[in-house]
Amino acid sequence: MTRPYLWEKSYPPRVRWDTPIQASTVPALFAASVERHGNRTAIEYLDRPITYAELDASVAKVAAGLMGLGIGKGKAVALYLPNTPDHPIAFLATLKTGGHVVHMSPLDAERELAHKLHDSGARVLLTTNHPTLLGNAQKLVASGHVDTLIVSEQAHWGPTPAPLPPAPGGALTFQSLMANGTPPSSWPTVTPEDLAVLQYTGGTTGAPKGAMLTHANLTSAVAIYDTWAEGQDSLRRGDDKVVGVLPFFHIYALTTILIRHLALGSEILLRIRFDAETTIRDIAEKKATLMLGVPTMYIALLQHPEIGKRDLSSLRLVTCGGASLPVEVEQSFQKITGFRVGGGWGMTETSPAGTNLPLQGDWKPGSIGMPLPGIVMEVVALDDPRRVLGPNEKGEFRIKGPNVMKGYWKKPKETEEAFVDGYFLTGDIGFMDERGYFFLVDRKKDMILSGGFNVYPRIIEEAIYEHPSVEEVVVIGVPDAYRGQSAKAFVKLKAGAASLALEELRQFLADKIGKHEMPTMLEIREALPRTAVGKLSKKTLVDEEARKAGTGD
Repeated sequence: MTRPYLWEKSYPPRVRWDTPIQASTVPALFAASVERHGNRTAIEYLDRPITYAELDASVAKVAAGLMGLGIGKGKAVALYLPNTPDHPIAFLATLKTGGHVVHMSPLDAERELAHKLHDSGARVLLTTNHPTLLGNAQKLVASGHVDTLIVSEQAHWGPTPAPLPPAPGGALTFQSLMANGTPPSSWPTVTPEDLAVLQYTGGTTGAPKGAMLTHANLTSAVAIYDTWAEGQDSLRRGDDKVVGVLPFFHIYALTTILIRHLALGSEILLRIRFDAETTIRDIAEKKATLMLGVPTMYIALLQHPEIGKRDLSSLRLVTCGGASLPVEVEQSFQKITGFRVGGGWGMTETSPAGTNLPLQGDWKPGSIGMPLPGIVMEVVALDDPRRVLGPNEKGEFRIKGPNVMKGYWKKPKETEEAFVDGYFLTGDIGFMDERGYFFLVDRKKDMILSGGFNVYPRIIEEAIYEHPSVEEVVVIGVPDAYRGQSAKAFVKLKAGAASLALEELRQFLADKIGKHEMPTMLEIREALPRTAVGKLSKKTLVDEEARKAGTGD
């Protein structure tokens, strides 16, 4: 493909695809924002405002404390945190030391947590005294995966629904780290090419891989989003309030809410979890101006009895990411609230910038939009990723831009296989039309998209195979009205084995896979379908389920 690219002809009039994208570092973006917006509220949590100056002071103290523990360039801190002020403070503090963050999901099972720690080499783990998280963290310490455990006691931030356990003996408290850290006379030098985050993403053939995202990747993504918004008169500095309910351990919220909006001087209404009533109240009473969500959130909001009665007029932009928003949900939300839900496509490996729909004008139904400024996307043949296809020909998306990851951590072979001619092969299948709009129609990777999270059947299958009654198993994604998709397991039991119920299987899997990976359906069969060469046939089961749902050809 050569310029002008097809999508440039469809760009909003004042947006230029070739606008220079400036890379920086996350600490530099934050420092500039503190200088401009020091007295403005950066985060509101449990009705407690934290100004940019206060946030900066806490970050500096924690960074100093981490440096006292030996954290610096090349060193990792694992964050096992929900959406509390601990996350942005610890995230920014780790990067300020020159170290990098390893994100651990509160949804992860113990085995997944142990893998990420072992693979990343992180020996310092920071968590909260939430019973489940603290319990898992203590197990990781006991099993030798963690040298230093840092625990934030949540009562520091405000009242908790129930009393929480104190930090265990032998652990440091986050609050003592903040109280005792003495900032150095000068901070370590951080460069755009330094590693900022190891963001783990699932694999079809084994354990999750760490996508190496540099400061340049993350800040370029921020600059790309800003360029897109500014050309459409939608960029605001210092006067937005953002609903901050999406989890910061996920790349979507990390970049588009936390890093980007702290850089813009916005106020983030930080919430530990999504609740439809709280979100509506944040808009109606606290006058949120931006709402970034995933499909399950919009479905839940539509089911709230007050959605059409409350004053949501403070909103100026509503977007959806993580997964495609069903057309009927989008239409219903617009009809009831008056707001059109925008969005696009991206991946962990792209930080996650990729495509976006214009903020104004007509949208092509089912489209994921067009490549954002500075990003090149092509559709290539499934049997030859070097052969670029023309408009309306279906193939695999490949992408190139300053936001695309450096590679997979300690996996040179997988990294080499993921890139062709400088482009990252996404594993997503679709086409580009003659106007440069992209359409996602399938996934080359064997992946389930459930509630905005990537779920990989191979990981679930390997865990189910450990059950003593299971001889063979196949896991596929099936339609789920709330999550979009969920996992269904087809199992052949060993001869003489007792019957296996779904709840029994889920209890067996509790410490092996995450809650978001749990099968929601189980079907026991005397035999599982096979291909002509004797392999288990996932496609046969997918086709059967499609016919049942009335979506087959």
